[in-house]
Amino acid sequence: MKENKSSKLKGTPWALIPLAVFLVMYLVPSIVTNDFYKMPVSVSFIVASMVAIAMNRNESINKKVEVFCKGAGNTDIILMVIIFILAGAFAEVAKVMGAVDSTVNLGLTILPGNILLAGVFMICCFISLSIGTSVGTIAALAPMALGIAEKTGIPVGLALGAVVSGAMFGDNLSMISDTTIAATRTQGCEMRDKFKMNFAIVIPAAVATVAIFSLINMGNSTVLDGSYGYSIIKVLPYMIVLIAALIGVNVMLVLVGGTIFAGVVGIITNTFDVWGFLKAVQDGIFGMSELIIISLLIGGMVEVIKYNGGIDFLLSFIRKRIKNKKGAELGIAALVSVVDVCTANNTIAIVMAGPIVKNIADKYEIDPRRAASLLDIFSCFFQGIIPYGAQILTAVGVASAMKISPFDVMKYLYYPYLMGICAVLAVVLGIPKIKN
Repeated sequence: MKENKSSKLKGTPWALIPLAVFLVMYLVPSIVTNDFYKMPVSVSFIVASMVAIAMNRNESINKKVEVFCKGAGNTDIILMVIIFILAGAFAEVAKVMGAVDSTVNLGLTILPGNILLAGVFMICCFISLSIGTSVGTIAALAPMALGIAEKTGIPVGLALGAVVSGAMFGDNLSMISDTTIAATRTQGCEMRDKFKMNFAIVIPAAVATVAIFSLINMGNSTVLDGSYGYSIIKVLPYMIVLIAALIGVNVMLVLVGGTIFAGVVGIITNTFDVWGFLKAVQDGIFGMSELIIISLLIGGMVEVIKYNGGIDFLLSFIRKRIKNKKGAELGIAALVSVVDVCTANNTIAIVMAGPIVKNIADKYEIDPRRAASLLDIFSCFFQGIIPYGAQILTAVGVASAMKISPFDVMKYLYYPYLMGICAVLAVVLGIPKIKN
């Protein structure tokens, strides 16, 4: 049998230096000063990108810049940027129009205080499951969670933790998520089969998360005494987005439609005129500018690291340590996890690791459904907890006025942590059992 070229990958660890430069530049000043806003993330990525381009003397600077631009223009990166833009516009228009306040007040009126956080988590689960994007879910619903935190005294980091947790639930399970599409295509299985496998593994984590958020917030019920004013028509934009998402409308159509509908409601209720609506759209887009810049820099830097052999080194390093089927499954988990930590993009991590994982799965007779499930779960697990990932950065960006750091959110990410634990147990215990 002819050996696949990907099985001979070696690479070099030196190509990973730009990643180390970023981590040192971002984490060291933050830890020393105890201020995670001291070193701008974008500056750290610019310096790391410059280091990546400066390496590999065997290539001309023009060639390396070309590689960088190719990575920054990756389809997944550009799609993410478009979602950032649309989500920012919808979030700002809805906020200016009064949708956030009305939705928060409606929730405070209807829901007992001891299940508000659990309710936020479940709402985010449904929306992300339907629209297939965690970033869009976070950008749209984080303002609502912040409003709840302000009115109830709940820590802002805890409220954002509920949003990010729910967003990662759908990112992993959604039938239209990029991660689902990438995982099933690289492993050769049906999306619904992967969904069933994933669902069986992560549902205990989701149930436990609902219980945890309910218990944590149980003492806040007395805070909700009083009357909160709300307007049903101003709640409709979120309801329309939710319904459209649940019936499987494309995420971009959902966000565009939601933005237009929120604008119409704002004009009808005299909250703003047409020019005010357009100004809100512009402000929402500008509010996502840093995330857009960071996404482009990450895409370019990772592509240069890959070109220089850094990703190949990681793939080979893990692959050599596989001895049996269970070890192969752990190797798949470690492989996609490390690549995701390095790339800060779970879709790109799956695309990069997918071909090697397919070879490993074939060699050790791992069912394609299980291989795809492990790819998706572990990439989403790490994507949901790394402090420089788009998900946490989006949540922190929405709350930038409150000086919330990624670590203020990370300690409350109960679902991603429990999802990771459930995934490890699934590998160790060999569950769920697969029927042919």
